[in-house]
Amino acid sequence: MAMRRILMTSLLLAAWSATAEAAPAQDALLPASVIFATSTGYWEDDGNAPDVERAPTGAESVANPEGEGTQRHGYYKLFAVRQPDRTSKVYLQQIAQTEAGPAIASTIELQEFTDLKPYVTDIRPENSNGIIKQSGLFATVYLKTDPAAEPDGWTVLIDEFGDITVDKATN
Repeated sequence: MAMRRILMTSLLLAAWSATAEAAPAQDALLPASVIFATSTGYWEDDGNAPDVERAPTGAESVANPEGEGTQRHGYYKLFAVRQPDRTSKVYLQQIAQTEAGPAIASTIELQEFTDLKPYVTDIRPENSNGIIKQSGLFATVYLKTDPAAEPDGWTVLIDEFGDITVDKATN
């Protein structure tokens, strides 16, 4: 009986240590520098439309994984990445819904935020009902330009035509 208990304990410890060693690989899934993110909005095109692009230096475009002329649709992701100086950059991604699962269609840096050198304190979607089936996006980025100040709200709006507007929120 004691031998069986020692064997079971050894097996459990071996399994636990293997799991503990695998845990750091999970950290690579989302970098620690991503401090806020929201997925919201909806987009679709006939497969021939260009991906969201505003700033050629910040855009990373991924080719249409399903071929030209294929109807595509998906949602937007808005996220903030903390920089070494504690300020943040804000990025917008188009996420395509494919048969193989979600795929990044494009990523752009929203230069309006980079120019402010903000301390991002939150990002919120228009509502928490999930992805909507109306084209566009509306989200609010809360930020400070001075670490001691109160945060201000800035809206990110993408209309049904894909035009992106970033403005200070008004009540």
